[in-house]
Amino acid sequence: MSTYAIGDIQGCELELHRLLERIRFDPGADHLWFAGDLVNRGPGSLGVLRLVRSLDARAVVVLGNHDLHLLALAVGNQKHAQKGTLQAVLEAPDREELLDWLRHRPLLHHDSAKGYTLIHAGLPPQWTLDDARACALEVETALRGPDWRDFLFAMYGNEPSRWSPALTGIERLRFITNCLTRLRYCTADGTLALKEKSLPANRPAGVFPWFQCPGRQTSNARIIFGHWSALGYWDQNNVWGIDSGCLWGGSLTAVRVRKSKPIEPLHLPCAGYLTPGEGGD
Repeated sequence: MSTYAIGDIQGCELELHRLLERIRFDPGADHLWFAGDLVNRGPGSLGVLRLVRSLDARAVVVLGNHDLHLLALAVGNQKHAQKGTLQAVLEAPDREELLDWLRHRPLLHHDSAKGYTLIHAGLPPQWTLDDARACALEVETALRGPDWRDFLFAMYGNEPSRWSPALTGIERLRFITNCLTRLRYCTADGTLALKEKSLPANRPAGVFPWFQCPGRQTSNARIIFGHWSALGYWDQNNVWGIDSGCLWGGSLTAVRVRKSKPIEPLHLPCAGYLTPGEGGD
């Protein structure tokens, strides 16, 4: 029995099938963790959703910003409607079943037995791992509750940019969502720098990759994340970045997750469907 974490797929269905062949995935015994962004921009979002949903309990999926974008589009939020290739999902006969399944995925997965936590993007330095788990649950509860459509209409935006336990309502939920699905950089005091997308070597003074932020409360937690395709595979600071840019002609990465042994990465080279600079997050 093996557990593999897989980086951002973003609709690259063919590459996902090839990767599963490479790792010899056994759906009767193995487990897969997906780091979010199953959909959008690649040509096979519908097939990816159907495949991953069919794995049932064998698959853990944390939501990424593109997954939330699909849900927002489905309820009529057109704010970023032009950024994507999701029409096949929205017109599918099994649309409602797929979207309902997606809406019930978590934003954070913690495996205490293996000692790893899976998220899509990042964590602010003030949060402990317990804080992060509790905050993720708040957004999950909103997405699964009676007012979930209201949340999807109000989730876009970069404010508030700094955490306070006193935050309430949609501002609190938006901050949590931005951290877990969009964060790359923040300042030493935890102010989110959501517009900053440069590589760490070229970052402006005063901002840090979230995993290198001074005083990060989760520095001893082992965290696997996606979202940062330009960063490529990353294995430092007790974190593993596994979005290696399949969509952009990089690779689709799987890492074998085991408690007592080092993570083993496998990279499947990808032809890519977009070139760098063709989109935002």
